[in-house]
Amino acid sequence: MRVLFLMFAIMPIIEIALLVQVGGIIGGWNTIALVILTALIGSYMVRREGLATLQTAQSKMQRNEIPGNEIVQGLMLVIAGVLLVTPGFVTDILGLLFVMPGSRHYLARNISKHMKARVVTSSTFTSGQSPFSQHSDPFKGPAKDENGDIIEGEYTDKSENDENNRLR
Repeated sequence: MRVLFLMFAIMPIIEIALLVQVGGIIGGWNTIALVILTALIGSYMVRREGLATLQTAQSKMQRNEIPGNEIVQGLMLVIAGVLLVTPGFVTDILGLLFVMPGSRHYLARNISKHMKARVVTSSTFTSGQSPFSQHSDPFKGPAKDENGDIIEGEYTDKSENDENNRLR
């Protein structure tokens, strides 16, 4: 939470200071043109890489594979698009890191490893029971006996009715 606050508080100050310095060196209009050019190039690259990632994810789903890495890359491309459209040079550099295939694949692989480790460690229970065991899975369906037959039925608790009748 503090990191996000610092990013939103400090990043605009850094961007403005850098824009003013670059504007002082190459001129104000040239700086504006450079910012617009990076946004246009970045949006083109995000679109191209996004379509390639989508096609890869679709082909994996057709082979009944989970496109986990492609999902992470898609999220990175969304973040890259926002960063590249935001005026500033620091956000453009970060956005380009997320768009370039080599750095994006490397970052996505590391993020996926980190997310898998977090899911595994956060899903353990203090009782030591697996989250995928038969007793803890509410989506398993109806109960089955040892032969695999489904046990269904309705019942009435006769002991409560007997006690209520005796009290009258």
